[in-house]
Amino acid sequence: MDMGLTEPRRWQHPYPIMASLTGSRCLVIGGGQVAERKVRSLLNAGAHVTVIAAEFSEGLAGLSGVVLRRETFNVQTLDEAGVYLLLVAATNDKEVNARIARYAMERSMLINVVDQPELSTFIMPSVVRRGKLVIAVSTAGASPSAARRIVKEIDAAYGEEYEMYLDFLSRVRLLVQERVTNKEARQKLFKEMLDWDLLGMIRQGDFGGWSEVFYQALEQQPWMSGQGEAKEAPSWAFLAAIGWHA
Repeated sequence: MDMGLTEPRRWQHPYPIMASLTGSRCLVIGGGQVAERKVRSLLNAGAHVTVIAAEFSEGLAGLSGVVLRRETFNVQTLDEAGVYLLLVAATNDKEVNARIARYAMERSMLINVVDQPELSTFIMPSVVRRGKLVIAVSTAGASPSAARRIVKEIDAAYGEEYEMYLDFLSRVRLLVQERVTNKEARQKLFKEMLDWDLLGMIRQGDFGGWSEVFYQALEQQPWMSGQGEAKEAPSWAFLAAIGWHA
């Protein structure tokens, strides 16, 4: 890879992606507070994290489930340890960070160099999480401060109720996929669900009892034939007949 790429060129067309790091080997080089934040985010994603540094912050030293190696960056030592999926360079030495970036790129490993997007092949975006809902914001390194401000606006717009909302939609989706073999019927049902004021009920505290009635109605399946085909034009309207309203 060309280490001479400038920031505008490298990040002209970033490709957004959600990745599963569960069980993946990840390496963080650096032992300060910035490195600690990176390590915590990787651990939360289920990664197996190794940290290399001459000294470790108190927070890093107290983390469980992390391999801490008290040493300086050394190519030979790292090669002996095997291949990592991704590396994070979080030292306070730009020359060392550049060497780490070169090491990673030569081995086709993803690399994030803190505060140096021109040396990075991936960036950790600012994130808003509401359970299954993950909204990531990146300015491609142009302005992390702007990204943080945008995240604050998103955080205010999408409250904690979205976690319960998506948990419900996820559970219903699995149930319907299991019980309804007609693809068009499933799609119509899913679209109709989005028009229900579920978020309003969650905010008002009415969702718990409502959802239990819904699951009972779903189990009754009055709109289903024994073969899992819709008897007629698929609709959730049958729920109104049993005294249940969205």
